[in-house]
Amino acid sequence: MRTSLIIILFMGILSCESNQSYPNAEEWVSLFNGKDLSGWKIKMAGQEVGVNYKNTFRVEDSMIRVVYDDYDAFENDYGHMYYTTPYSYYKLRFDYRFVGDQTPGGENWNVRNSGVMLHSQSAESNAFEQHFPVSIELQLLGGLGKADRTTGNLCTPGTAVVYQNELDFTHCISASSKTYHGDQWVKAEAIVMGSESIIHIIENDTVLRYSQPQVDQHFISKDYPGSDWEIMGVSNHDYWKPKAGTLIDQGYIALQAESHPIDFKNIELLNLCGCMDKAAKNFKNYYIKADNSTCVYD
Repeated sequence: MRTSLIIILFMGILSCESNQSYPNAEEWVSLFNGKDLSGWKIKMAGQEVGVNYKNTFRVEDSMIRVVYDDYDAFENDYGHMYYTTPYSYYKLRFDYRFVGDQTPGGENWNVRNSGVMLHSQSAESNAFEQHFPVSIELQLLGGLGKADRTTGNLCTPGTAVVYQNELDFTHCISASSKTYHGDQWVKAEAIVMGSESIIHIIENDTVLRYSQPQVDQHFISKDYPGSDWEIMGVSNHDYWKPKAGTLIDQGYIALQAESHPIDFKNIELLNLCGCMDKAAKNFKNYYIKADNSTCVYD
């Protein structure tokens, strides 16, 4: 009788533990299945949404590759591939490497230059000729063989941030990373906390911190000659300009195609927004932002 009671109590404890689904265990989700571009949507300048112009974005050897084999020359064919789910509070990690030579016609500042856009507008909301989405760019740069060239920088197409306690309208802010020359793989991570703060991490080192991402009145800079919104193909700038100063608390993740071949792999996301009710089966104690509409109960 006593043995049976112990077994019943033990099974009850196991049941309670399974209902909580290990609240300490981080549930990273892969954004790339290694086989095709399911879950992603392409928008390239001068093309309709969904057109993969000249097969720029490809899947090869379990990698997402930005490739220019079918190009004779790059003619402002800027492109971005958007994950179709928006996020607000999350961690994003991925590996990248630059390969080969830049496509003829690309700007000289785009040699070994690409990026991952955070808090981006959607693919569908881009203007037809738009070069870059309104977003926060985690800029990726490769070394050119000699001089220092940091990666994990910040660029701000149509946006601004608070950096070192001041609202900063500088288009690109350098990180404190090392320089990575050649075609080596580099591990990058972003910790995104809605409109509160964003941290860039390269090879496990924190290289940049800033806060309060927001819409800017200028797409590049107030000192840029002419209308920088129109020059960058943003014909619907009248939608964005009145929003200057509006904090950006969520958006899409997008991979950039900017004229130099680049590979991505191991693209994973940890959502920090979810059920924070401890009575729920899917409660996680690492969540930062509550969305109790997602809670699951017995």
